[in-house]
Amino acid sequence: MLLLKNCTAVEFDPPKVTSGVDILIDGNKIAEVGRDLVGKHPSAQVKNMGGKLVMPGMVCAHNHFYSGLSRGVLAPIAPCPDFISTLKNLWWRLDRALDEESLYYSGLICSLEAVRNGCTAVIDHHASPAFIKNSLTLLREGFITAGLRGMTCFETTDRNDGVKELEAGVEENINFARLIDKEKEASPESWLVEAHIGAHAPFTVPDVGLELLRDAVHSTGRGLHIHVAEDRYDVSHSRDKYGMEPLARLDKYNLLNDKALIAHGLWLSAQDVALLNERNGFLVHNARSNMNNAVGYNPHLPELKHVALGTDGIGSDMFEEFKFAYFKHRDAGGPLWPGDFLKMLAQGNALLERNFHGLRFGKLEQGYTADITICDYAAPTPLCAENLGGHIAFGMSSASVHSVIVAGRMIYENREFAFDTSRFYAEASKAAERMWRKMAEL
Repeated sequence: MLLLKNCTAVEFDPPKVTSGVDILIDGNKIAEVGRDLVGKHPSAQVKNMGGKLVMPGMVCAHNHFYSGLSRGVLAPIAPCPDFISTLKNLWWRLDRALDEESLYYSGLICSLEAVRNGCTAVIDHHASPAFIKNSLTLLREGFITAGLRGMTCFETTDRNDGVKELEAGVEENINFARLIDKEKEASPESWLVEAHIGAHAPFTVPDVGLELLRDAVHSTGRGLHIHVAEDRYDVSHSRDKYGMEPLARLDKYNLLNDKALIAHGLWLSAQDVALLNERNGFLVHNARSNMNNAVGYNPHLPELKHVALGTDGIGSDMFEEFKFAYFKHRDAGGPLWPGDFLKMLAQGNALLERNFHGLRFGKLEQGYTADITICDYAAPTPLCAENLGGHIAFGMSSASVHSVIVAGRMIYENREFAFDTSRFYAEASKAAERMWRKMAEL
């Protein structure tokens, strides 16, 4: 057993700050929360937190670990005056250049950096058209090596090889979900990685692909993870080719439910917003990516029932994402305040609960999974439930992250992993150069 002594316990939804708390962890769960627990549990390993902030783990609810080696890319990129040209000239060339080696190091480095930034879980959305089979299993290795919890899926699409590519993508999603089922049954205590059924975006998935995805969702019991209405083009394409709004089209194939994860959704219609709320699905807001791709601002945040925060491949720093989400919203004249975005940050754990059946996330209470972020933050003003969101928006950062616990195990302590990571970064740099050369040839 592990006992965290003298914590400042922090929760996000509803906000709560309590000083002088002890937290006992037994196995992968929180066993007891209270004061002066050391005397009650003399055999527990005690770590004195010295008043550090101890909070439920942060979740990046939408990411692309395949883009981990794109930082500072030196491959020649043609001008990108709009979103579709950005996809064609940059991201769709990058994902075609991925092979087994580059994907392994991309996923591993992203997993390590997510932990360093205070994430206990990341929900990934993957694409590597030249390396589809077993790509998700390879990504899982990176999660496990870092000790990070997460989910992943393959972006089903027809953009490179038509129906053959659609079928291969769906097959990879199904096979990975079945692999997870077997591993979960064999060792439920080590269950760290789950599956979604992935698709790129409605404009690259024809009806035959939606039929395949429907069958995959039904047969595996998983939910759909897909980009929708990230750019106006996705909506125009759906209206022109299918005579429907994009979410209405997905709903036609029974793909919208309480496990559905819709990324972006900037250009959804009022009807599609109402439909997503009715189906109890999640929208994941990715403020920095939207700004980087110049696709616009999502005005629907106050109207949506379930919103979580993601990064869409721009790292896994949820402190940074929180700030950008809030500041961009204020810049756009929105009505929400830091406390509203605090709830969105907490909703990443609600997404995990919907997919890791039987596990509870997001609170420092008995019976909840011990996924915990510990921060060393000296507040220069009073810190309380009423202003917790303001402290994150205007004070805290990933530099505050001191330690990270996942499934009851301290995987990152005093800003260090228990193993040397430098060799991984050295190999990743070599793999990135090779991948960039390959991109230049595509």
